[in-house]
Amino acid sequence: MKVSPHLTFDGQCESAFKFYERCIGGRIVTMLTWRDSPMAEQAPLEWHDKILHATLTVGDSVLTGADVVPEQYEQPKGFFVQLGLDDPGDAERIFAVLAEGGTVQMPIQKTFWARRFGVLVDQFGIPWEINC
Repeated sequence: MKVSPHLTFDGQCESAFKFYERCIGGRIVTMLTWRDSPMAEQAPLEWHDKILHATLTVGDSVLTGADVVPEQYEQPKGFFVQLGLDDPGDAERIFAVLAEGGTVQMPIQKTFWARRFGVLVDQFGIPWEINC
């Protein structure tokens, strides 16, 4: 069994996943639009170029996401996507990139449990914890 987060977006899934691919070093393996799916008629016409399903692999981990139809979108809350890193330099670099255009809730710093730990909400509204 594997557990993997599935993130929802309000029309920015493609931009978010390309950003995540670039900043955390993952690889997009799926980017399916509503138009190209059997569910196309369940989305408004202006939503057909939005993403029904995206998959990003990062090592052995998988992050999935989608642009939900506008009336079903809710701002993410009650969770964090946590990145576990071994190198403090990598942790600081990734934190800085994810924080661009977002909101830092706890600057990355040394804590009693980690060499580096920081909390932010990125420009797409996704909450992250960076733990090294």
